[in-house]
Amino acid sequence: MNARTERLAFTGPAGRVQALRDRPEAAARGVAVIAHPHPLFGGTMDNKVVQTLARAFVQCGWTAVRFNFRGVGTSEGTYDEGRGEAVDFQAVVREFAPEGPVALAGFSFGAFVTGQALQALWPERDVRAIVLVGTAASRFQVPPLPAQSHDRTLVIHGERDETVPLPSVLDWARPQSLPVTVVPGVEHFFHGQLPLLKNLVVRHLRALE
Repeated sequence: MNARTERLAFTGPAGRVQALRDRPEAAARGVAVIAHPHPLFGGTMDNKVVQTLARAFVQCGWTAVRFNFRGVGTSEGTYDEGRGEAVDFQAVVREFAPEGPVALAGFSFGAFVTGQALQALWPERDVRAIVLVGTAASRFQVPPLPAQSHDRTLVIHGERDETVPLPSVLDWARPQSLPVTVVPGVEHFFHGQLPLLKNLVVRHLRALE
């Protein structure tokens, strides 16, 4: 993402996990862990939406950690339909944020994985912010979010998302009374609207300060 991006690796549940870390100029508020899109369809930690989320967190004073799921890049293991990936997410949190505040974010398949990780982490960690973009509710059984986390959660979806149709996300959010921020005219990958996506995330994070 920039010249100061750290390239890291550690041993996770399925072997080596490849990661990138970006730090803010001043002391960090905490660590944000960001999950990428579907591994079998070209999703990596270098995805532009994932990079945009990292920039937003760094701008708001968070250390941002992106990582490659098992079987992607030099991360070892094989695709596990979200189960092992959620375990990987929690391992990244333990490795890079063993204590202190954390934020969780994900895009597409990564939002599905983030939702699973949130269920496990919420009872035991200080989760300050959750950001879900293009949540893959039409393709996976995304778990409901803890009710107490809703005030800290931003769900963003493109009106013209062709990969995950908006109605499927609304069907997931409706029973939870969980608000969804809909960006008019935007498709799944937010082409041409990444600055707007970044601004929405920054606004959310600053409102939680």
